[in-house]
Amino acid sequence: MSPNKASIALVLCALFATAPSVAKEKKPLSMDGEFGLIITTGNTEATSLSAGVTGTQELEDWSNEYSLAALYKQDKVTSTTGDVTTTATKTSAQKFFLSGQSNYKLTKENQRLFVFGSYEDDRFSDFKYQSTVALGWNQKLWDDAKSKFSYSVGPGYSFSQGQDGADLNSVIVRAALEYSHKLSDTAKIKQSLSSEFGEANTKTRSLTSVSATINGALSMKVSLKLDHNTDVDEGSDNLDTETAVTLVYSFF
Repeated sequence: MSPNKASIALVLCALFATAPSVAKEKKPLSMDGEFGLIITTGNTEATSLSAGVTGTQELEDWSNEYSLAALYKQDKVTSTTGDVTTTATKTSAQKFFLSGQSNYKLTKENQRLFVFGSYEDDRFSDFKYQSTVALGWNQKLWDDAKSKFSYSVGPGYSFSQGQDGADLNSVIVRAALEYSHKLSDTAKIKQSLSSEFGEANTKTRSLTSVSATINGALSMKVSLKLDHNTDVDEGSDNLDTETAVTLVYSFF
């Protein structure tokens, strides 16, 4: 493992270890798992299967958020040379994303300090990997029975490597917004948006979703994910999209 990847791994491990280290009593915890069909456009053109896990935890002094997502697809490609026809299996989509954020609660309600880490490995992008560590200010502007809205902003560092092996590391400023609104007792809409502004590249990620409860802990979700990079190779798309319909199960 390279020093850059090792640094990101240490940050993510620290974030995921925060909960048990500070928990003195049982606090609300939620975890959802999802599986479904994705239609992708941009640098990856495929119909693929996806899976993911998200979790949140509210402790006395900390608020933690975790996310894990994977995308994978194989195609059978048939080619004919003369009278000979061959069939081969080809991977057309392979993507892995992991992130975690811990927010330390200050004495004033809804004002917090955050530490964030993420790692993304997308075989069919212009990058072998993209990773980020950041820290700064987080605040809930409101959080009521119908909706909630929060933002985070702070400096950080981006570790990334192009497919040619060139390192594209830089100091960044990370800004993120999260909004959710309860449409009814069984339906809700969520919107998250983040941008990482750096000298080498500016990466923006948007995720919009609408979900509705089917029965008990099972729900259906329709989502649109946008990933945009300003610095890509010639002939590559700046924008990748994922449109998904997934089944979501709430474990607790």
